[in-house]
Amino acid sequence: MTAQPTFTGPVRTDILTLPWNTPLEEWPEEVLVALPRGISRHIVRFVQMGEDIAAVKETTLEMANREFEMLRQLRQRDVPTVKPIAVVTDRLDDSGEELPAALVTKHLRFSMPYRAVFSQTLRPDTATRFVDAMAVLLVRLHLIGFIWGDVSLSNVLFRRDAGSFAAYLVDAETGELIDNELSPGQRANDIEVARINIAGELLDLQAGGRLDASIDPVDLANKFVTSYENLWSELTEWETIESTETWRIAERVERLNAMGFDLGEISLKTDTPGSTVRIKPKVVDAGHHARRLLRLTGVDAEENQARRLLNAMDEYIARKAAGKAFNEERLAHEWLISEFDPVIESVPGELRGKLDPPQIFHEVLEHKWYLAKARGADVALPEAAALYFADVLQHRRDEEVIVSPPTVTISLPVIKDWRDLV
Repeated sequence: MTAQPTFTGPVRTDILTLPWNTPLEEWPEEVLVALPRGISRHIVRFVQMGEDIAAVKETTLEMANREFEMLRQLRQRDVPTVKPIAVVTDRLDDSGEELPAALVTKHLRFSMPYRAVFSQTLRPDTATRFVDAMAVLLVRLHLIGFIWGDVSLSNVLFRRDAGSFAAYLVDAETGELIDNELSPGQRANDIEVARINIAGELLDLQAGGRLDASIDPVDLANKFVTSYENLWSELTEWETIESTETWRIAERVERLNAMGFDLGEISLKTDTPGSTVRIKPKVVDAGHHARRLLRLTGVDAEENQARRLLNAMDEYIARKAAGKAFNEERLAHEWLISEFDPVIESVPGELRGKLDPPQIFHEVLEHKWYLAKARGADVALPEAAALYFADVLQHRRDEEVIVSPPTVTISLPVIKDWRDLV
């Protein structure tokens, strides 16, 4: 009788069907899904598991348990990470030899490793937004007291976020959550590790001819540091204002909201003469626009996608309300069923794996604007969508899954709840 492995995590019967008695490197093609993989010190494979795609990583028992718990804690703090599914232990091959433990995580839909992103020959300004996303992720981790230890492009997945990117932590095995605020030295160590690793990884792409000639790897790594420092300063530093200029407090709150962060409170200190006030925000969470969009419409989007969709929704509400009192939730639902849903539902079936729905709607809006500019007249949203599907979307590569035989067919529903993505 073959020994059965032990599974730690939420009960899922579909995980039992995988060949746990075989070394991961030898798993048969019929259970594998070909996705772009980043560089890893471990053996990693993507597999079909029920309706999900999962990443399986062989590692030590201690590291598998540690990373499972770390990812779980980070997700509880609303940090963008992959979702841990299970730790698999007590694996034996057919001859009774022990096999490594495995960590199973859910694959993040529409995500790409950095090598897949840069293989598209990014322009320098787009590459800058790429490292900006890394900076935002590291700032969010540092704000909650997480020391990463191994900050690199290889340990992150990227999703398109309107004209930018959103970064998700993938590998947390070297990380540590502490109860206290990180010291400047702890943050500086992570920043320097990131700078060196980013430069090295981009230099590797350059050596392989996969980096645009106009992009300087060292300069881009330094831009990451600058982006991090500017964002950290904006979110955490004291600001001195004149006591007669208290309106600047609201201005800073609005500025931080525009950057996508919500505040829990603002600390105030008045100088002894009473002529100036020092203020410092307490950031409680990122995702200001994404939460508003989800609350009003049920559509789950990245922060910049949400900002773009909210702009379109607010324009719609302004037209409908025409300066009169209105119910925001009712008109937001009306926008959803009259504009957003029809566009997403009209995406041809064979194109639904190209991009996620919020990104598609954002790009349709952009295409509508360019068409109107070229014609010198407004273009109806359905016409703009049809032209975008035919002229743009069909030429994009699939970013939901990039598969090789055996073919895996995945249906793409309209995302109306965050649970569709996690």
